[in-house]
Amino acid sequence: MTTASARRNPVDKHDARRRALADSALRTLGELGYAKSSLREIANNSEFTHGVVHYYFADKFELIVYCVKQYKATCVMRYDGVVADSTTAEELVDAFAAKLRETIVDEAPMHRLWYDLRSQSMFEENLREAVQQIDKTLEEMIWRVVTRYAELAGAEVAVSSHLAYAVLDGIFQPALLGYLCDHEGALDELDSEVRQALPLMLAGGR
Repeated sequence: MTTASARRNPVDKHDARRRALADSALRTLGELGYAKSSLREIANNSEFTHGVVHYYFADKFELIVYCVKQYKATCVMRYDGVVADSTTAEELVDAFAAKLRETIVDEAPMHRLWYDLRSQSMFEENLREAVQQIDKTLEEMIWRVVTRYAELAGAEVAVSSHLAYAVLDGIFQPALLGYLCDHEGALDELDSEVRQALPLMLAGGR
């Protein structure tokens, strides 16, 4: 054992274990949703025992919030790559729309879990703070995309970060539902609407 390994902080080990449990739990949570999931059900569909899951997470609420936060943090990093790599406004729109399509196809259950959790927060007070924190992170991510798009287009942004997020989330959620319902053309509609929405967020956009 190396000196670095021997001196590894117990807190780091605990956090690493929680992340591994969350990764394992995400598939079950995405399939069952908030209401139908329990710690025992999650454990039954993973390589971890119910006792281990309960040791690292006090209850279902704590585990689900942790999972969604971890997943959304990963999502944000993906879109930051779109912002960093795009050199023209058109290139950014292409990459952003493609990434939205990709994440629906590859990770629809995770997005479904997020919208389920957000809806449940209307009824369960203990979910609200966590949902608001995640929402804020997503709003900031969208704002980075929009402001970079404006910069590349040589224009000023004409909307608030809150409105930009509301518009794009309002495009994404129906596209996700259409995809889950096997609606033909749902992803093409997403692509088209994103391409229409971004120019409208700029001063003079039409």
